Amino acid sequence: MPDVDDPALPGGLFERIDPGSDLAFYEQPRFVTHIDDATIAALTDFYRERLAPGARVLDLMSSWVSHLPEEETYGSVVGHGMNAAELGHNPRLDAWHVQDLNEDPQLPWPDQSFDAALIAVSIQYLTRPVEVLGELARVLVPGGEVIIATSHRCFPTKAIWAFRNLAPEERIRLIAFYLQRAGGFEAPDFQDRSPDGADPLWILSARRVGESD
Repeated sequence: MPDVDDPALPGGLFERIDPGSDLAFYEQPRFVTHIDDATIAALTDFYRERLAPGARVLDLMSSWVSHLPEEETYGSVVGHGMNAAELGHNPRLDAWHVQDLNEDPQLPWPDQSFDAALIAVSIQYLTRPVEVLGELARVLVPGGEVIIATSHRCFPTKAIWAFRNLAPEERIRLIAFYLQRAGGFEAPDFQDRSPDGADPLWILSARRVGESD
């Protein structure tokens, strides 16, 4: 079920052209990138700035590439995605898990398993984003950070109505509202990291409430 039971989020926001099985849609691997090279480099630079060496990182809605800086070593990088072949080809992942979050938004990891969680150019496909972000708050340590990177590209038949029809600034406000409704996060920070002449890169990040160790 989409987040239609939340009166602050009209169900029409989450309508999709293709409401069929997401696992079926993603059954065939797609070894492509969804933003151009300059924008990927800008996202990698942001991760370089924000992710501490040795951090335990969850790459949610991942694929065959995680855009993490090659020179950096993390405590672990765990991937979640929709296609086993793509995840199996991702050299940065120490472990991975296939799951349709629109069917089951409950994450399989224990409380406070990760120091950071990433959602790179994929949040437009979630029909239950508040529940998913609530789960991210649960699996992050206090002070841990979620980083949500967005752009303007998507698979249009699988993206929700809001991301097909709202202006970019409205989409950013909607994601910030997701975080507020999910609970457990401080007020998000927004940064426009769009390179000149390339795909846009808009990033919202928010810390898990509570004191870090």
